[in-house]
Amino acid sequence: MKHIDDASTLPVSWWKSSRSDTGAQCVECGIVDAGARVVAVRDSKEPTGPALLVSYAAFGGLVAGIKGGAL
Repeated sequence: MKHIDDASTLPVSWWKSSRSDTGAQCVECGIVDAGARVVAVRDSKEPTGPALLVSYAAFGGLVAGIKGGAL
C-alpha cells in the first residue's frame, strides 16, 4: 500500500457510495491507473489531503469485508 500527500493532484474522477448522505463521514474512491489496477481512497471532507493507493485486489477485499459485515 502506498499513499500520496495531496489527493487533488491525482488525475482521477472521484466517486462516493450511492448510500452516502450529504455531510456524512464518507470516503471517495477513484481509479488511478486501470492498467496497473490501482485505486485511490481519500476522505471526502479533505480533497487536498492524503489518499491511500491500493491494488484492485486489496480494494475488492475491503468492499467484500464491509458487505459481509466483517468490518
